[in-house]
Amino acid sequence: MIRKNIYKWHRTTSILITIPVLLWALSGFMHPIMTSFRPKVATQYLPPQAIDTSKIKLPLQTALTQNNITVISNFRIVQMAGNYFYQIQLPNNNVLKYISTLTGKMLRNGDQLYARYLAKEFLQGGQKNERLESQQINGDNIDHDCCENTTSTIMNDTSGAKVVSTLFIEKFDDEYKNINRLLPVYKISFDRADGIRLYVETVQDRFAFAMDNKRMVFDTIFTLFHTWSWLSFLGKGKFIVEALLCLLAIATTLMGLYIFFTTKTKKVAGNKGIKARNNHRWTSLIFALFTLMFTASGAFHALEKLKTDDRDNFFISNTFETSSLAMNYQKIVSALGNRQLTNISLVKINNETYWQVFSKKSLTDSQKDPEKQRTDIMKDKMVPPPSTIYLHSNSYQPLINGERKYAAYLGSKFSRNTEKDTISLEVIIKFEGEYGFVNKRLPVWKINYPFNNKERWYVETGSGKLAAKVNDKDLIEGFSFAFLHKHHFMDFAGKNVRDFSTMFAAMSQIMLVIIGLVLWIRVRKKNKAAI
Repeated sequence: MIRKNIYKWHRTTSILITIPVLLWALSGFMHPIMTSFRPKVATQYLPPQAIDTSKIKLPLQTALTQNNITVISNFRIVQMAGNYFYQIQLPNNNVLKYISTLTGKMLRNGDQLYARYLAKEFLQGGQKNERLESQQINGDNIDHDCCENTTSTIMNDTSGAKVVSTLFIEKFDDEYKNINRLLPVYKISFDRADGIRLYVETVQDRFAFAMDNKRMVFDTIFTLFHTWSWLSFLGKGKFIVEALLCLLAIATTLMGLYIFFTTKTKKVAGNKGIKARNNHRWTSLIFALFTLMFTASGAFHALEKLKTDDRDNFFISNTFETSSLAMNYQKIVSALGNRQLTNISLVKINNETYWQVFSKKSLTDSQKDPEKQRTDIMKDKMVPPPSTIYLHSNSYQPLINGERKYAAYLGSKFSRNTEKDTISLEVIIKFEGEYGFVNKRLPVWKINYPFNNKERWYVETGSGKLAAKVNDKDLIEGFSFAFLHKHHFMDFAGKNVRDFSTMFAAMSQIMLVIIGLVLWIRVRKKNKAAI
């Protein structure tokens, strides 16, 4: 009686999960293909360039005062079309301002221009390994017309594809999804046959995402078939529906295994119904492991999505009075020794203000030991380690182990643990293990604490933001999804073999469903004929 009921339940639940499993399996089969059709860009990483300090003629404080700016959140120095600008972050304003380091003149629509400039650098690279150089207008002196020259050079750049639109993005949408993490960004669309558009983050010169028409097709199919965007009206209820269907698939598989091991294979020559049942029995046994791997990890992942990802709520927001920003470039450059200055920002550590000074190897050292060129962060998964020093804003005395201390400070602020609670700090320069490519930010510091299932906080000192937080409990779900769902247990054999493994497993589910449907149709026909 029990076996008869299990037969009945197995048939019923199999029909219920047929469409969901087919949708998941078909889109899962396509996913490795989709990752191979990423839009081609020249680079996803712009190595820091040494600043030509001879072009920093106007002190920061003077430039701010000249533009009636009394308080800022932060600043950087950026190079755009051969000219240098102070990139200014104002409190409660995501649109950055740009002031010429030569004249103190404000660059109109500077953030949009810089986004266009960065997008072209990412898409096609610098011309002959040099960045776009500014053009003079009507023979005027470039020192007096740097803003006009920069605007003209970028807007009239005829190299490569033409920029057709620039859009400021402050919220995730159907194309730029929350999986991309970074906000705000600019969407730069190009006049190309593939309709390519790049998303760039101007505050960190960062490549965020690329989309073209071909990828859009794959992406649309995947979001409809695999992540079920059409259920988004349910809010987090979508994840409950997905988890329940995964659990139903697990139950169906277990009932099928019970039937296999409690019954015998029938052998009746010429009976197509028996042959179909036998095919289903043996393919089910072989492929059941993949079914359980996909559905168990999928259910776990869906339920984990019920938690709120609040990493974007953790960031440092400082204010600095212009009157306190008298910067001495000579002392900063002197503190670097034989290294080259690549940028300067401001941070506060325990209520003390420091110049956050970024640098790179000297030209001589670079020639002796050149840095590896990394054009694709997804493939290379690595960036150079931070080489930042912290100088007190008044005395210019270096903070010993400043980068490490600032990381510990950020971890303490975000986690509300004391710095004495820190077990260890480790700099992370590549995506691997629990800190995968999905987190987007590099380099970061991993800070370990003994509390809350040994929580780890990943902080980015370059932006003062939280990149990720995990603990041992989260690790279980993360590894189950990576190993059981995405087949990272095959990483030792390389991406191509791992992709083949994933696609084979997905195809096995399609075969399982098709053979089961054939059997179900034949049984129905047989039952109707018997009536």
